Amino acid sequence: MKNQIKASLPELSHWINEVASHTNPDKIHLCDGSEDEYQFLIDQMKVTRDLIELDKDSYPNCFLHRSDPEDVARVEHLTYICTPEKDDVGSNNNWMEPKDAHAKMDKLFENSMKNRTMYIIPYCMGPIDSPYSRCGIEITDSPYVVANMKLMTRMGKDALKRIFKEKEYVKGLHSTGKLDPNERFIMHFPEELAIKSFGSGYGGNALLGKKCHALRIASWQAKKEGWLAEHMLIVGVENPEGEKHYIACAFPSACGKTNLAMLIPPKSHKGWKIWTIGDDIAWLHLDKTGQMQAINPEAGYFGVAKGTNEATNKNAFDMIKKDTIFTNVGLTKNNEPWWESKDIGEPAIDWKGKEYDSDNGPAAHPNSRFTVSAKNNPSYSSLAEASDGVPISAIVFGGRRKKLAPLVYEAKNWKHGVFIGAGMASETTAAATGIKGVLRRDPMAMLPFCGYNFADYWSHWISFDKKTNKLPKIFHINWFRKDNEGKFLWPGFNENLRVLRWIIDRCDEKINARETAIGFLPHASDIDTSDLGIAQKNIDELLSIDENDWIEEINSIGKYILSFGERVPTELINEYKKLSKSLNNN
Repeated sequence: MKNQIKASLPELSHWINEVASHTNPDKIHLCDGSEDEYQFLIDQMKVTRDLIELDKDSYPNCFLHRSDPEDVARVEHLTYICTPEKDDVGSNNNWMEPKDAHAKMDKLFENSMKNRTMYIIPYCMGPIDSPYSRCGIEITDSPYVVANMKLMTRMGKDALKRIFKEKEYVKGLHSTGKLDPNERFIMHFPEELAIKSFGSGYGGNALLGKKCHALRIASWQAKKEGWLAEHMLIVGVENPEGEKHYIACAFPSACGKTNLAMLIPPKSHKGWKIWTIGDDIAWLHLDKTGQMQAINPEAGYFGVAKGTNEATNKNAFDMIKKDTIFTNVGLTKNNEPWWESKDIGEPAIDWKGKEYDSDNGPAAHPNSRFTVSAKNNPSYSSLAEASDGVPISAIVFGGRRKKLAPLVYEAKNWKHGVFIGAGMASETTAAATGIKGVLRRDPMAMLPFCGYNFADYWSHWISFDKKTNKLPKIFHINWFRKDNEGKFLWPGFNENLRVLRWIIDRCDEKINARETAIGFLPHASDIDTSDLGIAQKNIDELLSIDENDWIEEINSIGKYILSFGERVPTELINEYKKLSKSLNNN
């Protein structure tokens, strides 16, 4: 294959040789993506103790990886977008001039792979034969990264063949270095389709196909090419009559994203089915007819272990019982993985490899993870590999608000929907930040992931209104509204299908809605709450809005949007003024 690279794509061969000369590895391995190769890497990491094999009977082909205690999460403050013009990056990103960034990273990479193997990973984000997919090459010195990329992407020979054909790919260079937090940076060069990551072995910092490529670089590509790269799940809903709808949803953290993607219909909904197309990222394109189609660029899940159990997400809980790499979870005496809220077993060893003592913190790191192929998911759909993607009926934004936002409402039009997405916010939880109730705006759930200026990003969203008359309807949901005693008004979890049904009925124009200043709200009778035992006053509260609170909210959103400066699209400013006027006149 190396000779084939030299013959088919000389510039790729030159880059590989250049990196090898600079990083000075002992060996070079071109990954083919085979099962034999995966098993070889697993066996190698078992010997070096980078992986610990779990109980073969209860968790066959499952392994535990412990990362460095100071390398356990994304490092957004050390993540940069590097472009000639700072304004192209916007205040939503850290910026560095490309020449300076390359110089900084090249110094770190010098001899960084000495006494290590340099792995070359060709991969495809999206179905291998889809026109909507994009390819990349990651060079890394971490076998853990290679194993995870095998599960998370379409990796190996087929991806390389596509790269030879298209001659365009994202170049990713990664080294764990010394895992020194003071020498840890992630640099994105969107105009060069390049990524350089140094000093981390953790997930999104090291698996460059994930957030780095599939969102930060892809969002830049999407703007240039006329599509959208979004931090969205894609879920399919099939009714008893066999009618299917696909919905793309963007939620900030701790808002039930993975649970919704893998929702199991409640027993009251016989004949209904849920299909998981993706749990984290969606690439949205318009087809030749103007219909919005979506693919999931990933082939696996890099999910949060904490809180995953049979009650919260049975599909996820079941799928990680085999063929899974766990990162930073605890262990039971039986050598089974354990994390807080697993509800089965007891921890004996914590995530650092020490005897568990509750006084020393949790058994599993709060950001402990599992990596597993999407095909393990009981609700997996083969349409996740469909080259044309799936047609999107609705786009749903969501947040965690205890009072303000109703259970669900519909945008009045596409531009209004973009305004709703731009103003998305959640009240933080103590588990996430240590502080409760702080409002954090996270437009389209893309705050850490948009690879360019948010003002330009909103303009790009708005531009779709002129491209087609078949755009999906846009909605907002809030599963987390509470009563005056602090109790949730909506049961959530599997019962969220009832809200999806209303959204689908609105898309099919089967039911009416009541118009309010903020959008279209359900009539109470149009959301099936039978057998839930919810008092009518609570249903009314779930579907109500306080206009005084909303005046304050819209003003807050307007101030936030305007803070992005003169590039903010006029259409978005007009939506703010229109909503403000409507609320103040009521």
